[in-house]
Amino acid sequence: MPMSQAFENRLLPVLDEICDYYGTPFHIYDEAAIRETGRNFMKAFSRLNGFREYYAVKALPNPRILQIVQDLGFGFDCSSIAELILSRQIGARGEDIMFSSNNTTAEDFKAADADGGCILNLDDISLIAKVPQMPETVSFRYNPGPGRSGNSIIGDPVESKYGVADSQIIDAYKAAMERGARRFGLHTMLISNELNADYMVETAAMLLEVAARVSKTLNIRMEFINIGGGLGIPYEPGQKPLDIFAMAAEIADLFAAYKAQNGYEPEFCIESGRYMTGPHGVLVTSAINQKDIYRKYIGVDASMAALMRPAIYGAYHHITVVGHQVTQRFEKVDVVGSLCENNDKFAVQRLLPEIQDGDHLLIHDTGAHGHSMGFNYNGRLRPKELLLRSDGSVELIRREETVADYFATLNFASQVLIPSLSAKRNAA
Repeated sequence: MPMSQAFENRLLPVLDEICDYYGTPFHIYDEAAIRETGRNFMKAFSRLNGFREYYAVKALPNPRILQIVQDLGFGFDCSSIAELILSRQIGARGEDIMFSSNNTTAEDFKAADADGGCILNLDDISLIAKVPQMPETVSFRYNPGPGRSGNSIIGDPVESKYGVADSQIIDAYKAAMERGARRFGLHTMLISNELNADYMVETAAMLLEVAARVSKTLNIRMEFINIGGGLGIPYEPGQKPLDIFAMAAEIADLFAAYKAQNGYEPEFCIESGRYMTGPHGVLVTSAINQKDIYRKYIGVDASMAALMRPAIYGAYHHITVVGHQVTQRFEKVDVVGSLCENNDKFAVQRLLPEIQDGDHLLIHDTGAHGHSMGFNYNGRLRPKELLLRSDGSVELIRREETVADYFATLNFASQVLIPSLSAKRNAA
């Protein structure tokens, strides 16, 4: 959706100065808005026992952003060794971290257990035997199969690679108990960018039903329920935002009913990333070229290496044209980058104010799954990240990649393996 009026009021008066000082392209994030969203989130779920948000590090894996959400009392949802390290570097330990990996390696398990450990959220029943030392607290990611539907981003549960099947869920907890687990949680992640609060409420109800079934069968207490992430933001103008307060109120009622029936209430967790930071970032890029053939193209100095959602999902990101006195004259254009890929486009046949070379374009809602999904195809380099701090100053929180960075992985000691003759004979 269009950036908030408050973000616009903070950014636009100083944008030219920022561009002159740092150069384009760059992602810039609004600290004040991130903090406000986090406070409102905590307020919405305040009725729930021991509520905890585990910020999805994959959405915006920058230490300065993680420090901000940590200040709000959030933990971190991690799915890789690098994300574990990022979280621990700012002081997260133990139950501050939920580690939800899939196709988990021995190295992943070793990292999860190191440096204070974490809550281990297992994705597959076969992983139980592969955990070197079963922690006291363990959770399982539940996949309901045909019982629920998903969406085009994450896929339907039946064909999803994630989670433990319904038919396996009781056996999974039983096997974990046999290996020493004593405290338990239940997790799922079924959808991405969901604006329908009812879907998320239904997910909470589903998990509570599963928790009751597992608890009764195995005589255990489910200490927390984690409905995953997937809370959406309205990328397009006119889309109705997710009603977080209504959603939280209905979930609180479900948990109260569970307590009345079962004698206790699990803690409630969620792992939102996009909802927390997505609307509070923009990609700032400059128009550098115009091409007018069968349609008109506006070339900019960013590419899908900096924001690939439009290319891989056909996702809409709103665009604001700034940098000159915007006229009332509009034209239909494609806004494109410089990769050797025809889908390197931020907008297709978008009606925008007439753009001149040198104008700045703000591509909205890049505060989640923007820079973090970047890549280096064509040897293109990812841009810098900036933070518009609450006091109005602008901090560089990640420098842009350099050609030296790109070639760094080619700087290594030579290694050559000469297979043994016996191996060659066996291959023959």
